[in-house]
Amino acid sequence: MTVLKTSMRNFLAHKGRMALSAVAVILSVAFVCGTLVFSDTMGTTFDKLFAATSADVTVSPKDAEGAGESPRSGKPESMPASVVGAARKAEGVKAAEGAVSSESVTLVDHRNKDLGPTGGGPTIAGNWTRNDLRSMDITSGHAPRGPTEVMIDADTADKHGVRIGDELRTIAATGDHTAKVSGIATFKVTNPGATIVYFDTATAQRELLGATGRFTHVNLTADTGVSDTALKAHVTTALDKGAYEVKTQQEAADDNRKSVSGFLDVMKYAMLGFAGIAFLVGIFLIINTFSMLVAQRTSEIGLMRAIGSSRKQVNRSVLVEAVLLGVAGSVLGVGAGIGLAVGLMKLMSGVGMELSTDDLTVAWTTPVVGLVLGIVVTVLAAYLPARRAGKVSPMAALRDAGTPADGRASALRAVIGLVLTGAGAFGLYTASQADKASEGSLFLGGGVVLTLVGFVVVGPVLASGVVRVFSAVLLRSFGPVGRMAERNALRNPRRTGATGAALMIGLALVACLSVVGSSMVASATDELDKSVGADFIIQSEKGAPITAKAEQSLRKAGHIGHITRLKGIEADMTTPDGKTVDGVGLSAADPTYAKDLRRETVSGELSAAYGKDAMSVGDKFAEKHGLEVGDELKVAFEHGRTAELRLAAVTKDDGALDNGAMYLSIPTLERYVPADRMPQNDVMFATAAKGQDKAAYQSLKDAMAAYPQYKVMDQTDFKETLKSQVGQLLNMVYGLLGLAIIVAVLGVVNTLALSVVERTREIGLMRAIGLSRRQLRRMIRMESVVIALFGALLGLGLGMGWGATAQKLLALEGLKVLEIPWPTIVAVFVGSAFVGLFAALVPAFRAGRMNVLNAIATE
Repeated sequence: MTVLKTSMRNFLAHKGRMALSAVAVILSVAFVCGTLVFSDTMGTTFDKLFAATSADVTVSPKDAEGAGESPRSGKPESMPASVVGAARKAEGVKAAEGAVSSESVTLVDHRNKDLGPTGGGPTIAGNWTRNDLRSMDITSGHAPRGPTEVMIDADTADKHGVRIGDELRTIAATGDHTAKVSGIATFKVTNPGATIVYFDTATAQRELLGATGRFTHVNLTADTGVSDTALKAHVTTALDKGAYEVKTQQEAADDNRKSVSGFLDVMKYAMLGFAGIAFLVGIFLIINTFSMLVAQRTSEIGLMRAIGSSRKQVNRSVLVEAVLLGVAGSVLGVGAGIGLAVGLMKLMSGVGMELSTDDLTVAWTTPVVGLVLGIVVTVLAAYLPARRAGKVSPMAALRDAGTPADGRASALRAVIGLVLTGAGAFGLYTASQADKASEGSLFLGGGVVLTLVGFVVVGPVLASGVVRVFSAVLLRSFGPVGRMAERNALRNPRRTGATGAALMIGLALVACLSVVGSSMVASATDELDKSVGADFIIQSEKGAPITAKAEQSLRKAGHIGHITRLKGIEADMTTPDGKTVDGVGLSAADPTYAKDLRRETVSGELSAAYGKDAMSVGDKFAEKHGLEVGDELKVAFEHGRTAELRLAAVTKDDGALDNGAMYLSIPTLERYVPADRMPQNDVMFATAAKGQDKAAYQSLKDAMAAYPQYKVMDQTDFKETLKSQVGQLLNMVYGLLGLAIIVAVLGVVNTLALSVVERTREIGLMRAIGLSRRQLRRMIRMESVVIALFGALLGLGLGMGWGATAQKLLALEGLKVLEIPWPTIVAVFVGSAFVGLFAALVPAFRAGRMNVLNAIATE
């Protein structure tokens, strides 16, 4: 009880000093809890949607694509309308209704603006059925009654200002269809961001499937007292088991959930990873806080030991303070996490994914995880300072608190740090020399961890040398004030090292990702310059295939030398030794593709691969399966027949573009795949007639103006698109890393604030002998800048090393150019100085306001 009272008294006595450490705990716990609440809410939203849109039992073709998957032909798998009648006759069926649904569509308004979601959601077209009444209400107008009418969802209508009577165009594989809006339907549950357009049944069949009398699935309603499972059994018996897939409502919802779970899991674990980084940075802040508090209370602890307190009691007292800090910070962090989740939902709504706070899901595990993590991490961080406190002897009551000797870095620490750093450097070197990226990645991960830990351990040793160099360059020109700032930073190397290490972690990751991102863009740009012979590239930004009608429009463009089509298809391939490789991706193209994308061959001629019943493979595939030019390969095409193709060329897999691609001609593909199963064009290439580049560019843009989902790019545009895509990804990552950097800045603030308290008497004496308030504040700001630059130097140097090693591994996949983004590195380094200035504002202001006489009288 005495220990608890002592801990409570000390905690409340230093509540101001604990506040910044508590903020670190709050932010870290908030990020974890916010991520869990956000991901759980997204899961709840999708679960409700899938449950509401799934019929009691659904019948679909056996080989139909899963939710979110678009067929390569652009037309979904379908089945004859007779299945509806057969299913209706099954025992336990109350109602059966044929449905049509396709995600291979684009919806545009009268201004030719794409009405599809910007947040990655699909555009779904289908016929309006009774089953849709489970999830939607027609809130305006009426359902479509003929080919001239369509109905859309209310979210899309509100977002794009679409009203009844407006004309919309639906672009599908079968052609374009124009109709007027006859009604608007509102979701009864949250629509996460899909655009929905409805036709009448006959129009949906004709425009989406290219044939009447067919459906993509059948919705069945169970009779009273018949369970979904029983109904499924009855329907399965009534239908041809091998041709159709029969699912209950729960099974259909589960399958749909799996289709989005990958995206949800990636987002969840990525955000939790950044939360872990924030926790790691927060550990340094908490260690520093308790180390300084213990140092400042050396005399007090010595007196406690002198009057009978045992080492365990002192140790326990500090740990109890840590528990109090962890509990307070974690409780507030859980609440802040829920608020953060709501903020993320609003942010996602801004980019097209709608999430309602009505579905806000806080599982009981979320606050438990937040509390346990916050408390455990805080107690672990405070363990070393608590252990140090337990070692304080009764004689310490006779000495000044916080003497420089208390923080002196030991030789053992230096040796351990150098050994760890050396081991990490060896791991990075081994990774850079690896022959396979999969093998090198293990050494890269080990090297990153060991070098990071090594720099943290050896930081106090490095601090002494690095701070002196910075001081010689930056501080000594400020005279005595600069020299005092230098000595303050060197007074406790362990403290300076720990404070700099917190900033180092975040900036190391920033530097590493900057190097990797810049190298990816530079490598792709270099590869484009070397390999791409086409002047123009036409493709969808969302990955949608190019429809036949869009291709016809493209071919009408003038000033063009040639146009090349590129299609992708999967096949099962059997090698001469009788081994079958399933799901091999093949690239079917026009022969001019050999000019549009130059590929070096190991053997054979690439042009021969575009001949009749011929193909090429990459050298890695050829080596793995012992293939040589002239070998015969059995290729069973998806939705087509099996062909025997002659291996005409082996290409070299050393580039970033089309690495490992296997080529054959489109005429060869057409020979074995039915016309209605032929895949659409993934990408198209064009070359201008000689000397007519500008005219061809404008002509292509004019030809594709009616199709806003496609983009015409010359090589400069393509490079800028790559750069923009990588830049957007990096900006998102930098934003998440910003949390760790904020915590690190709080660490600098906390360190300075506590060091000011520790030096209260010293500051009073300096003020008494003539140091002005301005000089005092400048001294503290300079100390902060040096600490921030120290952390930035270590972090940026370490991150560039990680990034350079990662690029060596990426070079094995064709990204061969290493580019250090020096403007970014320099900007971050200079920005760190401003971070130091910002962090010192409050501590410097408080130091300047100290009463001189009271400061001198402080014990």
